[in-house]
Amino acid sequence: MTDIEETPFWPTIWRGWRRRCPQCGTGPMMTGYLTVRDHCPVCREDLHHHRADDGPAYLAIMIVGHVMAPLLLVVFEMYRPEPLILFTIFAVGSVALSLYLLPRLKGAIVAFQWVRGMHGFPGPSS
Repeated sequence: MTDIEETPFWPTIWRGWRRRCPQCGTGPMMTGYLTVRDHCPVCREDLHHHRADDGPAYLAIMIVGHVMAPLLLVVFEMYRPEPLILFTIFAVGSVALSLYLLPRLKGAIVAFQWVRGMHGFPGPSS
């Protein structure tokens, strides 16, 4: 076992963002859209300790809201599209961005918990 300070923080978070194992970076972390595997099929690292819960959904809502609200205001003020067209474009855009972000944020949160040794993760190993 290595010390937490020896494990690179941001590369580990990036592995999680890519939905890869936080230890080896090659094994897939997810079995489906949001289901985290019990262990990595490549390095056999246990991943069942994660407690992502509502964190990815909260972060996705926050990011989508902070991106789409100003964009909605700018598009409305500059182009004045029909309300139904404006609603349709931004509804589809918000749903698409949310669906894109959810599994990536969950992977990043699981990787964060792994690199910090939280919720039963024993801490990073070499």
